[in-house]
Amino acid sequence: MSRLEMMEFTELNTIQYSSSASPLFTITSIAMKIFRGRNLMAVHGANEEGKLTATVVCWLLGNGCLFSWNSMLSIVDYYENLFPKYHPARVLPIVYQPFAVGILVSLTHNEAKINTRKRNLLGYTIFFISALLVLVLDLATSGKGGIGTYVGLCIISGVFGVGEACVQGGMIGDLSLMCPEFIQSYLAGLAASGALTSALRLITKAAFGNSRNGLRNGAMMYFAISMLFELLCLILYAHVFPKLPIVKYYRSKAASEGSKTVSADLAAGGIRVLTDGQAAEKMPEYMERLNNKQLIVQNMDYAATIFLIFVLTFSIFPGFLTEDTKKHSLGSWHALVMIAMFNVWNLIGRYIPLIDSLKLKSRRWLLIVSLARFLLIPCFYFTAKYGDEGWMIMLTSLLGLSQGYLPVCVLTEAPKNYKGPEKNALGNLLVLFLGGGVLAGVTLDLLWLIGKGW
Repeated sequence: MSRLEMMEFTELNTIQYSSSASPLFTITSIAMKIFRGRNLMAVHGANEEGKLTATVVCWLLGNGCLFSWNSMLSIVDYYENLFPKYHPARVLPIVYQPFAVGILVSLTHNEAKINTRKRNLLGYTIFFISALLVLVLDLATSGKGGIGTYVGLCIISGVFGVGEACVQGGMIGDLSLMCPEFIQSYLAGLAASGALTSALRLITKAAFGNSRNGLRNGAMMYFAISMLFELLCLILYAHVFPKLPIVKYYRSKAASEGSKTVSADLAAGGIRVLTDGQAAEKMPEYMERLNNKQLIVQNMDYAATIFLIFVLTFSIFPGFLTEDTKKHSLGSWHALVMIAMFNVWNLIGRYIPLIDSLKLKSRRWLLIVSLARFLLIPCFYFTAKYGDEGWMIMLTSLLGLSQGYLPVCVLTEAPKNYKGPEKNALGNLLVLFLGGGVLAGVTLDLLWLIGKGW
C-alpha cells in the first residue's frame, strides 16, 4: 500500500466511509479520486495550477510581514525631530528585536506542535493592530514628544517584534515545504516592503514639506496605508492562499510525510487527513524525523552564514547610516536617501538568484562571502570620516545588494533533501538564527556611539 493511500487524503464532504466498508472498497475509492485529479492534482509531481497566483500572494505576504515595521523605520526623520535626545533610529530596533527573538525561541522549540495557520493569522492581526496603535498614540498626544510618548512608541515597537516572530518563522517554515520559488518570492516581498515604504516616504516628505507638521502628516498617511495593507494580507492568508491547488498539493505531500503543522491549512483548503494516532498506527515511519539538534548539526554552516549576514547588516543599518554620516550635504534628506538606496538594492538582490547561473549554491562559499562582508565596516568608517555622498551611496548599495542576495541563496538551498516536517523545522531554526543576527547587529551598532557623549 502506498504512503499516499495510507494517508487517505480526501476532499471534505466528497466521500463518505461507512464502518462496514471493506478496506478494498476504501482504497479503490481513494485511487479513483486521485485518478480523476480531484484530490491531490498529481501523484508523481507537483501540479503547476495556481503557481503564479501563489507566487504573487507570497510576495504580498512577505510585504506584509515587514511593511508596518519598515514604515516606522522610514519615518525616522519624523521621530528624530520628535525625540531628538533619544536616538530612535537605534533604540526602536533594540526594543523590537529581543521580543522577536524571545518569542521565536519558544515557537521554534515547539514548531512541530503549533498550528501554523493560527500562528500566521495571529501575526498579521498583531501587525494590523500595532499600525492602528501608532496612529492612535500620535493622535492622542497631538504629535507631541516627551518621554511618555516615547515609551509608548517603544512598547508598540516590541509588539511589532512579537508579530514578526509569529509570521516570519511560520511563513518561511511553511513555504520550505513547497517550491523554492515561493520562498524567493516571500523574501523578495520582505525587501519590497522596504523599497515601497522608502518610496512612499520620499513622496510624502516632498508633498508635505520638512516642517514638523508636514513630517507628521506624512507619517500619519504612512501608517494609515500600512494598516490597510496588513488587513489585505490577513484576508489573503486566511481565504486565498490555502485554497490554491498547488498550495494544497504541497501541504498534502508534507502531511503524508508526517507534518502535523499543516492540518488546519488543509482543512481551510477543503482537505482532511488521518489523525496522528491513526497514521502512526498504520505507518510507523510516519512519525520518524530528525530532531532540531540533528538538523542544526547538519546545517551549522547555513545557520552561521545567515547569522553573520544579519549581524553585519544591522550593525550598520539603519543606526549608523542615519545618525553618523550627517555631515554630508543631503541635510534632512540624508537618512531617507540612505535607507531608500539600501532597500532598493536589497530588493534587486532578492531576484538575482532566480538566474540559476548567478545563484551561489556552495555552502563553503556562502560562508566565506558572509565573512568577507565584514570588510565593509572599515570602509563605512573611513567613508563617513573622509568621503562624500557618492562613496557612501555606493557602499550602502553594496550592503543592500549582498543583504538581498545571500539570504535567498541560503533559505532556498537549505531545505532541499529533507521531508516535510524537517523542512518546516529547519526553516524555523534558520529564522531563529536570522533573528539572533539582527539582535546582535542592532546591539553592536551602539559601538559607533563610543566617544560621542551617549
